[in-house]
This record gives sequence, structure tokens and C-alpha cells, in this order.
Amino acid sequence: MQTHARAVVIGGGCVGAAILYGLTRRGWTDVALLERTQLTAGSTWHAAGLIPSYARSINIGRMIAKTIEIYEGLEAETGQHVGWHKCGQLRIANTRDRLDEYKSYMSVAAVQGIRAELVTPKEARELWPLLENNTDMLAALYHPDDGHIAPADVTQAMAKGARDRGAKIHLNTEVKGFERLAGGEWKIITNNGEIICEHVISATGNYARQTGAMLGLEIPAIPILHQYWITDAVPEVVERKRQGLPEMPILRDEGFEGYLREEGDGLMFGPYEKTEHLKLFAENGVPEWFGADLVEEDFDAVAWNWERAMDLVPALGRVGIKANVRGPFQMTADELPLVGPAWGLENVWIAEGVPGGILWGGAIGYYLSERIVEGANSLDTSELDPRRFGNYANKEWTRQKVRESWGTHAELHYPGQDMPAARPQKTAPSYDILTRRGAVWGVLNGWEMPNWFAPEGVEARDQYSWRWTQKGHYVADEVRAVRTAVGLVEMTPMTKFEVSGPGAEAWLDGILANRLPKIGRVNLSHHLTKNGGVQAEYVVSRLEDGTFYLISTPRAERWNFDDLSKLLPKDGSVELRNVTDQRGCFTVVGPKAREVLQGLTEIDLSNEAFPWFGVKTGTVGLASDVRLLRVNYEGELGWELYHPLPYQRHLLEALLAAGAPHGLRLVGLHALESLRLEKSYRAMYRDMNPELTAWESSLDRFIRLDKGDFIGRAALVRQQQDGVKRRSVTIAIDTDGASSLIHEGVYHEGRLAGRITSGGYAYTLGRDVAFALLPVELGVPGTELEVPILGEIRKARVIADSPYDPQALRGRM
Repeated sequence: MQTHARAVVIGGGCVGAAILYGLTRRGWTDVALLERTQLTAGSTWHAAGLIPSYARSINIGRMIAKTIEIYEGLEAETGQHVGWHKCGQLRIANTRDRLDEYKSYMSVAAVQGIRAELVTPKEARELWPLLENNTDMLAALYHPDDGHIAPADVTQAMAKGARDRGAKIHLNTEVKGFERLAGGEWKIITNNGEIICEHVISATGNYARQTGAMLGLEIPAIPILHQYWITDAVPEVVERKRQGLPEMPILRDEGFEGYLREEGDGLMFGPYEKTEHLKLFAENGVPEWFGADLVEEDFDAVAWNWERAMDLVPALGRVGIKANVRGPFQMTADELPLVGPAWGLENVWIAEGVPGGILWGGAIGYYLSERIVEGANSLDTSELDPRRFGNYANKEWTRQKVRESWGTHAELHYPGQDMPAARPQKTAPSYDILTRRGAVWGVLNGWEMPNWFAPEGVEARDQYSWRWTQKGHYVADEVRAVRTAVGLVEMTPMTKFEVSGPGAEAWLDGILANRLPKIGRVNLSHHLTKNGGVQAEYVVSRLEDGTFYLISTPRAERWNFDDLSKLLPKDGSVELRNVTDQRGCFTVVGPKAREVLQGLTEIDLSNEAFPWFGVKTGTVGLASDVRLLRVNYEGELGWELYHPLPYQRHLLEALLAAGAPHGLRLVGLHALESLRLEKSYRAMYRDMNPELTAWESSLDRFIRLDKGDFIGRAALVRQQQDGVKRRSVTIAIDTDGASSLIHEGVYHEGRLAGRITSGGYAYTLGRDVAFALLPVELGVPGTELEVPILGEIRKARVIADSPYDPQALRGRM
């Protein structure tokens, strides 16, 4: 075995081969792959090979399209047959809610550039004539460009493509350990010797947790056992082939919760196991005996799926069974892969927890190799970043969430739905008090966080739909309280860092695109990628002792801490501390916020003594060391109170008592979303992300090109010189009964012109407000637009930013 390589991929499944192939396509030829047995030996060889392009996320949809693009070019490039069947995919809608989901998706598909159409029940039966007995069908979603591929063949083709460009593949080579050398390289210890490399890429499938443990990582993924059956020859399928008819599309019907497709002259049926019947695999490590193996079938786990499928497709029950295939593949809590940098480790990359390596292989190979070679991605891959899960994603949490995610895979999922497994896990001291006051809980970064508050007599349970529900009236009351009186928002899950030391100022100044605030002041600053995209957004305060206090979104706790940690100077002149779990936060906001707070503190809260965007530390009630920031996400007079967590119960009771005479109301995340849309406050990972530059996200007022160098500055200067072609603008949409969400297309004179990055109902304004990414020439207030919502075209128009209080007079009160 060779002793050195620039990059080493560990794992010879479809994903590992795709990464090796992607690296060589980008010009890295000094690369190697290590596989403990043979290529495809893990989950790849027994995969069903389905390639479904359906995804409501624009980013996921574009990644799947990339997979298809890569696979379709492999045969011509390598001469290897890949067994690609572009037969299409048909998804049956039997309920109004499922049809709403598909109607909403149609606009997203157009933005993704993916062909999709809604077909009538008659057209669906013409595409799938064996679906004889579905009398509930309302419509169906048809993807003509989907299909299935031969998993082993496509893997071998990518391996050949990589070898042809100089990559080396070492089989029967098992990784035993890792060692970081003094020069920063990695030594990989195997049964066949050692290999030293600059980059390690882990794509070990079912072995992910074991590989992660060798690197000191707890990978939040566990394999599940899934199965499919292949029938004997089906006369109707044989007859279709005799007539030269095309292969029927892959069929998915929520009536039987599974997939059906042609396989040779028979059918392949893959029913989805419910949570209570789902079995996990290798929770404590893959057994020594397991290689290219299967486990025995479990018919009882899916007996109901079979019974219903044979009712709907009688041909399935008229023939015998030829084979059962039951084996493991990786699963994560959100059914998305873990792809990107490993936290806490330099030049270690993860491509694990991949629920469908065949579906994801091509895209992972393309975009992970781009990230490694180019230093950034051309597409927003945030949804896959392995650092999206924090320390809360331990083994037991992962076990419960994996069972839930796959066990509800075929069920209808709604926008913003918070699933119940492994909850509550992380709670602030406010939890019991807020629960008694009607909190309807959601979850962020493992923390319970109120979505809205149910008034007395209303069940404290969320209401999910693609349309407006009754809870909108209660959210409207919360919004009204913030605009007219005072609201209290539980914000404890916010990510909180402290930066100090003699080198802190210079270090932060070289990272953030805004100037650093002076002592006692606060501002909004962004950490950009080398391409000028937005990697993180921070509220930055400089405290009296010179310490910088950074606040960011809950989702980014591990992610932002890892990015900053990897930039720390080696001389120890800067100390970075994560204090997220040490401090809680309440926002007290609204025109009466000063009246509520002033009676609890000796700090002078007047405009003169405590101006907008100021920060002071002091006592509030009996709570010491409270950091009061005069900023908020709601656009009103208000303060964020960052307090030591042991004081939280007292502080909450004191605020509730002080606020009662002033009409204080508890406010949840759903109201917060409406309030921030009314102020045109962009949201991280939606309106700002690593793909969109700071100019495109319309963050101009927070960018200081004249302050000196910072990460991404050169890219912004280049784009400014070349001309910014698209920008984020605020639009108003005429809505009735349903609202915009995210990723919908925006049309101008009937032609697709851009897309929504986030949107929703603005209760103060009485209409939808959204952010749209549009060509600069269309982003002029007054431009008339159209937005499809649940299949209906709604009139929209560009409006000036901050439609509520555009001069920010309310916050300066």
C-alpha cells in the first residue's frame, strides 16, 4: 500500500467512490480510497437504487438533480454500464393535505429546474394501470425524469473514473486508528500499514459511529433495517414488455406507505416500517461477521402495508415471491446526510449518516470535493452540514429520533412540524412556568422553545396544516401585544460566545465584515465565506471589561464555535468560550417595555443614559450580572436580558408580575417570525446563507470595505466591480387562506424571475410579507409580481424594506 496521499477516502460504497471520483474530476489525482473488504460491500450492493427528485428544499432538489446529471454522464465517460432506468416516479395524493403538499411543491420544482406535473386520477391510472382499486385518489405528482439505477454498477463506474485519473483504491484494508502529526498531517493506521495524508474523508456507512469514535467524534447516525421483496413474473408486466410499452414509473401511494416498481418481469415492493416495528442495526458497532450480508426477513413488521398494497394493486397478490432483501443503511434524525467538516478537527471531512447512498452519492461527491478543493461551495449545503446537530445528539437521542424519522417517513409532514420523540430533552428553568401558562413547545438545537401560547380553554397543542389554522388568532394577539403594549419572549436557546484576550480585537476585526462596536455598544456583524457568502450572523457587544459577547442563532452553536475555533491564533492571545448553557435570555419588548423594566433595576433606562444599541450589565430584581442589550428582533423599544441561568425562575416571575399592569403577554416564535418580516430582518440559513453573497442578501449597511481586510472582502470587491446581478428585496403578497413559506417561485409577467427565501403572514400589516431573490432591475418598489401559493397565482409587488416603522423610530423611543 502507498504511504502518502493528499486526501484519503475511507469507505468503498457508492458515497466513498463518488467522493474519490469528485476529487479527481477537480484535478486532485494524488488521492486514495481504503475499503475494509470489497467495493459496494456495505449497504450499496443491496440498495433498491431509487433516485427520487422530490424535495421541498431548493437546495436538496438541486443536489439530487446533480446526482442524476453525474450518473447520466458516467456511461459515456467510463464505458461502464450503470443500469439507469429513467422510468419516472408517481406519487398518489389521497387527501386534501397531501394534495396541498404537492401543490405547494410545484412552485418549488420550477425554481429547482426539475420537471414535475400534477396529473389527474385518470392520467395516473394510465401511467400505472396495475393500480386498480384506489378510489380515494385526488391527484398524483409525476416526475418523468426520476428512475432507478444499478447500485453496484454505478459505484464501479465512478471507481473506474477515479482510477483512470490516477486515484488508487486499496481493498481489504481496514482502518484501525488515526494520529495527528506535529506538522498537521494525519496518519491513518491500517491492517496493511500506514498512510499519511493532508485530508481525511470518512464515508464508512454502517461503521460511521465506530470510525467517529476513533476520531473522538460521536456521529449522530445509526443504521436501520429496511427490506423489499421481489416477486415472480407478473403477467401484466410481461405483456407490457411484449407490446413494447415503457416501464411504469416508480409508484408511491400513501395508502400502503411504500414503493412499487418493475424489477425484471416482476415487481419490487418496499414497504416502510412504522416506528413501533422498526429495528435498528449495529447500535454498538457492526458485528465482525457482517460484510456483504443480509439479515432474515421480517414480514410481521409490514404486514399491514402488504395487505393494503394487494388491495390497491391486485396483481401484487396474484404471484409468488422470488426474494426478500433486508439489510442496514444509515439514518439520521432528519433523514438528511451528514456532509462537511468534522467539528474540532482540522482537515477531517464527514460523509456519513447517508439515508440512500445511491440517491446522494453523486451530489455528495460533487459538493464535498468542491468544498475541500475550492474552500467553499457554489450551492448552499447548510442543510447537510454535520455540525447542525450539537452535543445533545447523543446515542440515545439519535436512537429515538432515527426510529421516529424512518418510522414516519411516508407520513404527511407539515411546514414547521416539531416531532415528539426524545422530548423534552433540554429545558430552561422557565419551562414549568411557561407550560402552565399555555406554552406550545417547539424545539431548537435540542432546547424546548415556545412556538405560541394557548389562551385558557384552548388545548396547548400545535396545529399543523398547509393552510391557516385557528392558532393564527392567538399569534395575532401576541403580535399585537408587542406592537401596542409589551411582550416577553423566551430566547434562552440563542447561541452565546465570549471572546477575550490581548489579541481579541484584532482577531475578530479580521473575521467580521462590520466594524467592531465600542465599549458599551452593540452592532450586527457577519462572518463571510471566502466567496463572500454569509457563514454566520452575530449580534456583537463589547462589554465594560473589553470582553466581546457574540450571539447567534440556536442552530449554529456547534457550527459557529467550530468555525471560530479553527481560526484562533496559535499563540493563545485569544480565548473563545461557549457560554450558551450558562446564560438564559428574555426579551422584553414593546412600547411599555421601559415601564416594566425600570421598576426592577437601578440601571437608568432612559434614552439619554441607555441609547439604542447600547449594552449595560447590572442587577434586575434579585438577578445579578444581567447583560441588558437594547436590541431586539421585533422592531420595537426593548431589551434582551442575558442572565445567569440560576436566576431565571426568579427573573421570569418578577417580569411577569411587573408586566401584568401593563398588559404584558408571553410571545412565541411564530409571532416573532411575523414581527421580523414586518421589519425586513433577514434570517440566517434562509435569507442569508453561504451561497448568497452579502450584497445579494442586501446586507450593505453592515459591510465596511474601508475598515481593512476581512474574510470574503476580496470576493465582495470583485462582485461590486462586476455588478451585483440579483438582490434580496421585500415583497408584499395578497393572500387568503394560505401563506408563502420558502423556496416558492416569483414570476414577472408570467415568467419565472426569482424565488422566495422566507415569508409568512404579517399580522400588523394584514398581508403576506416575504423576501424574494430577484434580478436587480426587478427589485424596484412598485414592480408587479406573481407568486403561486397552493397552486393559485397571487398578486405581489416589491415594497421598500421595513414596511413597519421604516425609520426605526419605535426602537429609539
